[in-house]
Amino acid sequence: MIELKTGDFKPEYAGQLNFYLSAVDVILKKDGDNPTIGLLLCKSKNNLVAEYSLKDMSKPIGVSEYQITGNLPEGLAEQLPSVEDIQKRIKK
Repeated sequence: MIELKTGDFKPEYAGQLNFYLSAVDVILKKDGDNPTIGLLLCKSKNNLVAEYSLKDMSKPIGVSEYQITGNLPEGLAEQLPSVEDIQKRIKK
């Protein structure tokens, strides 16, 4: 499960994601499935705060930062649908 936050990491985000992972485990997870993994993407994070926030969590959760860029990696643009293609699919 991936959660994207538009701001800086806050310790309460770890508890919220842990809640979501528990819900996924109860509602969606089947026998034999691997553990549900959580990834929290934030605009920025303080490593020490993130470490303390996750220290006693029993579910596998990771916290990472992201960067917004105006340029796609070479070759990726051709693999993505155009704006027009997306609009056509939405109208159907």
